[in-house]
Amino acid sequence: MHSRLFARHSNQGLLASQTALRHFSKKIFPSAQAAVADIQNGDKLLVGGFGLCGIPEKLIGAMVEKGTTDHTVVSNNCGVDGFGLGLMLNNKQITRMVSSYVGENKEFERQYLTGELEVELVP
Repeated sequence: MHSRLFARHSNQGLLASQTALRHFSKKIFPSAQAAVADIQNGDKLLVGGFGLCGIPEKLIGAMVEKGTTDHTVVSNNCGVDGFGLGLMLNNKQITRMVSSYVGENKEFERQYLTGELEVELVP
């Protein structure tokens, strides 16, 4: 699995993977697309926010545009249908979710029950 930091974009929150956080955490990117440019298939993403508050919306949108897949995402939850991380989930970009809350997302439920999505619940 690759490990690199992937972005701080203005006040839109933090989208990062395991390492390089110390090195890149103060880097300013000109756009959300530039901030996620180095993310590759299979990278682990740590996504800030609580519920739908404080999530990195623009970075999530840039990830949906980018279309990388096979991500493990560590976040409080997986958004809702059509918003937040739910957008990446709908786009089949997330294969494993580590979170403390799994409600309010029908696509999440569907993918989990069909075996498309691995879930680690961390209450």
